Amino acid sequence: MQMFFYITCANTKEAKKISSVLVRKKLIACANIFNNIQSVFSWKNKVNFSKEVIIMGKTTRKLQTKIISEVKKIHSYDVPCVVFSKLSSGNKEFLKWISNSTR
Repeated sequence: MQMFFYITCANTKEAKKISSVLVRKKLIACANIFNNIQSVFSWKNKVNFSKEVIIMGKTTRKLQTKIISEVKKIHSYDVPCVVFSKLSSGNKEFLKWISNSTR
């Protein structure tokens, strides 16, 4: 089953590094990087405001645990946001490409 993922990063350099590692290791088919996202979050009982970068991309269900493990090794955050959602439908050729591009 193909999955969509969402990861927040501190900056573009970190997002590119994480994306490159995941693509190179064939854990993801592709990643899209969105810059200058304004985030509001609670951390250590305090409301924080921060500019972040988002990685969104495509993978398969069986690779979720490996992706989380890889991201935790190289991410600058103590608790990185790495979440997944099922892709229930779409261009069948594209969905097949996701499966063929990952291991």
